[in-house]
Amino acid sequence: MNTANIPLTADDIRSALKDCYDPEIPVNIVDLGLIYNVEVAPDPDAPGLLPRQRVEIDITMTSPGCPAHEQIIAQVQNRLAGVQGISETKVHLVWEPRWTPQRITPEGRKHLGIESGD
Repeated sequence: MNTANIPLTADDIRSALKDCYDPEIPVNIVDLGLIYNVEVAPDPDAPGLLPRQRVEIDITMTSPGCPAHEQIIAQVQNRLAGVQGISETKVHLVWEPRWTPQRITPEGRKHLGIESGD
């Protein structure tokens, strides 16, 4: 995904998170619209010679009672722990704005068999 000295972008993070799924819905969490915000910032305090970055993510669930929220957050943290250049990942579970099916990307809609006009 990233070579040693090229800073990561929010798009790089979103791309990596396409490997993470809600266990109840067969669409990745990015295309499902669960990722609200991704912030990537330099981490001058990270050990080592190569530049490292901190990542903060705002994520929501399809419903406040989602039983898989801990599992999904753990997937995000584990996936990003394997990305070279990330020193720390913070995941914030947010509820505003509330998730709706309109947040599903066209790719996610296609995978679910939902017409784009719905």
